[in-house]
Amino acid sequence: MTATVTGQPAAARVTDAVKVYGSGETEVRALDGVTIGFPAGRFTAIMGPSGSGKSTLMHCAAGLDTLTSGEAHIGGTELGALSDNRLTLLRRERVGFVFQAFNLLPTLTVAENITLPQDLAGSRPDPEWTDALIDVVGLRDRLRHRPAELSGGQQQRVAVARALAGRPDVVFADEPTGNLDSRSGEEVLGLLGSAVRRMDRTVVMVTHDPVAAAHADEVVFLADGRLAGRMAAPTAERVLDALKAYDRKEAGS
Repeated sequence: MTATVTGQPAAARVTDAVKVYGSGETEVRALDGVTIGFPAGRFTAIMGPSGSGKSTLMHCAAGLDTLTSGEAHIGGTELGALSDNRLTLLRRERVGFVFQAFNLLPTLTVAENITLPQDLAGSRPDPEWTDALIDVVGLRDRLRHRPAELSGGQQQRVAVARALAGRPDVVFADEPTGNLDSRSGEEVLGLLGSAVRRMDRTVVMVTHDPVAAAHADEVVFLADGRLAGRMAAPTAERVLDALKAYDRKEAGS
């Protein structure tokens, strides 16, 4: 497993990643030679101006989209070398996802939504892990409820628990607080941080919110489809200043 600049092994990484949409005059180069690793056991936020390529980077690193050129790895596995079936299995077994839309099945209870990935895979959930996870996300008194009986923040906590239930190598979160009020958003970000620090998971989160990014161990900045910088031990103020600087640079280019 390749080490990152932090010296820690990378749970996920891309090398010389290029993603092009369209062709000719309509061609858009969403990623332009990005090389980056996301360290195992760490919480990394991806930020950048609108159109900078941050969601494209996450989708390609997670195997939800394919690169035009370059490589994407989960651990030691190169995603471009996998068949569609093997890639689907890898995402199911080794990757967790949390999206802005909660994507819960309305007919299932909280407990059933949490274990849904294992049920679909035909694998048996680990009862001790699931039990510990339920306590971490604070849902023990809601297990028999259905999504419509929960607040938005509670639904996203179910989504976080579902993403972690299979003990994935890495959890990718795309604007996980985008549909939440500030209090619920803080709770969900705290849960993602707890998953890293208390459960030794790896989280990679795309966000436009400096307050959300401040929960991460490190922020990665993109601009014009390229890696623009990294910030360790971020604060909301430092992140906001960095984003303003990138915006000014783009406006002047």
